[in-house]
Amino acid sequence: MVGNSNRVESFPDASDLEASLPVPTPSLTPLEVHKVPAPQDNPTLQSLKQRLSEVFFPDDPLHQFKNKSLFRKLVLALQYLFPILQWGSEYSLRLLKSDAISGVTIASLAIPQGISYAKLAGLPPIIGLYSSFVPPLIYSVLGSSRDLAVGPVSIASLVMGSMLREVVSPDKEPILYLQLAFTATFFAGVFEASLGLLRLGFIVDFLSKPTLTGFMGGAAVIVSLQQLKGLLGIVHFTTKMGIIPVMQSVLENRTEWAWQTVVMGLSFLVFLLVARHISSRRPELFWVSAAAPLTSVILSTVLSFIFKAQNHGIKTIGHLQKGVNPPSVNMLFFRGPYLSLAIRTGIVTGILALTEGIAVGRTFASLKNYQIDGNKEMVALGAMNMAGSCASCYITSGSFSRSAVNYNAGCKTAASNIVMASAVLFTMLFLMPLFYYTPNVMLSAIIIVAVIGLIDVRGAFLLWKVDKFDFLACTSAFFGVLLISVQTGLAIAVGVSLFKILVHVTRPNTVIMGNVPGTNSYRNLAQYREAVPLPSFLILGVESPIYFTNSIYLQERILRWVREEEEKIKKLNESSLKCIILDMAAVTAIDTSGLETLAELKKTLDKRSIDLALANPVLEVAQKLSQLGTLQLFGLERIYMTVGEAIAASSYKAQTSASCVVHRTSV
Repeated sequence: MVGNSNRVESFPDASDLEASLPVPTPSLTPLEVHKVPAPQDNPTLQSLKQRLSEVFFPDDPLHQFKNKSLFRKLVLALQYLFPILQWGSEYSLRLLKSDAISGVTIASLAIPQGISYAKLAGLPPIIGLYSSFVPPLIYSVLGSSRDLAVGPVSIASLVMGSMLREVVSPDKEPILYLQLAFTATFFAGVFEASLGLLRLGFIVDFLSKPTLTGFMGGAAVIVSLQQLKGLLGIVHFTTKMGIIPVMQSVLENRTEWAWQTVVMGLSFLVFLLVARHISSRRPELFWVSAAAPLTSVILSTVLSFIFKAQNHGIKTIGHLQKGVNPPSVNMLFFRGPYLSLAIRTGIVTGILALTEGIAVGRTFASLKNYQIDGNKEMVALGAMNMAGSCASCYITSGSFSRSAVNYNAGCKTAASNIVMASAVLFTMLFLMPLFYYTPNVMLSAIIIVAVIGLIDVRGAFLLWKVDKFDFLACTSAFFGVLLISVQTGLAIAVGVSLFKILVHVTRPNTVIMGNVPGTNSYRNLAQYREAVPLPSFLILGVESPIYFTNSIYLQERILRWVREEEEKIKKLNESSLKCIILDMAAVTAIDTSGLETLAELKKTLDKRSIDLALANPVLEVAQKLSQLGTLQLFGLERIYMTVGEAIAASSYKAQTSASCVVHRTSV
């Protein structure tokens, strides 16, 4: 046990011990101090099992199998692996009606976006439609979100295109470029599924919200500037992604600008922005924004056909192959000089797609008050990308814009993805010739409107107000993407986020605490201005676990607090410092280096005739203190349940010692 039942036994007004302070009024009457028990030692295997369970299985996915029959366990296992078996068994015509409306609505958005995003990735437009057909079918079987609408997404398309273009040109080597895109998609799926199967989803959390805010904002600006090629009708354009080479290319090729293309592009750009504004101001009119891209494609195609736009310098999509996805297994390669590029591209785009998909799924799940399994989502997203890479699809994930439309349209289950895929299939089988006259400038306008919503100025301003370090991570990502490259900007932002974590880990906060008058609470003096310090006591709160990374700093910081307190006492001619109390309530864990630091600190203070007491150690800390023998160094009477009891006991001990000295002197 941590504590000594014989050290103190009673104290006046013990029922409100700390309320009797702020200034201790010690008495020679014994006082009662509660013991702090040390927890029982758990067997090593049991302790390790519990720790690993909290790391990898915080949601306890096996709880639903408890106390169930073998047959019921088998049914639950199949439903866990294939969620469609769970909601499919309860499906009805009423649900089908809602999902059908939602599926057709998001298909009207997915078809033009799929074609546009494929262009953004440097791929043939038909690949975008292929990627809007197979992956949604796979996700509807394995996914746990009811609202997630699956398909190509702008950021992953941009990153894949920018990374592959650095090595291979999609114009000069289209077959090799296509092989790289499919292979990168396969490795992205393997990476995503592996994270889910190994329960390593927390790795994705290193892409913090500030990092993604800056990254997506910078990427949105770059994507929009890249579309100036189509919006202005420029033929020769840079393949680089930085803002400087893009703007240089725009200005150097002024002679290639086509006013017909500019007029058509700006007209439909305004139309799309107005539709977006209407839907944002009137949520019940969500269908206006959802239908605007397809409406624009139809109108621009009709105008292009009537006025023979190709004869006026307006380039069109041209021939698109009819039919379903051809197999692409033979286009995957697992050796050769480009393998490292495919793996690297797959991992980066996989992380981005995974982060966006899970974030979107959780957002809409919270709105409908249900939960999704993050690790199951990773497996589902990974499986659909692996399957998609074998069916002429490139990287896909959950799209925020399509999912928002799906949610607003009243979807009930993942069957809306099946309806959407069916609509895309119908388009590929029968409607492909209609896209022959669709202007390329229309695709550029759709991309610009889709990505400008990713520029979150209000979110960046809020970061500045709340946390300057988060704002630094945000701006680092933003300007890294703009001035260098997409992947470099992302790497810089992740590096800043990791540096922030290291700063918090290696430089934890320590505070001086005092008593809030009229209460039994001890709080930070900087936060609670009414709190008062106690003479002869220095109460310090440690607000972090104590590990090898911060133990030396904590020792130096505490000794600095002691030095500054002694200098203040000397200057004000106050009572000398007798006791340091460390409030350990916020110290959730400690390792051997931390225990050795406490022992070293105790020895240093003993030499200066200053007591060191610990208050309110949590279970793990108390256990470590007991196991390593640090407890014996402190003594059983120097561990207390509360700061107030530590003060009362220390005051009683000091008064008792003083009385003994007086008694010996008088004798």
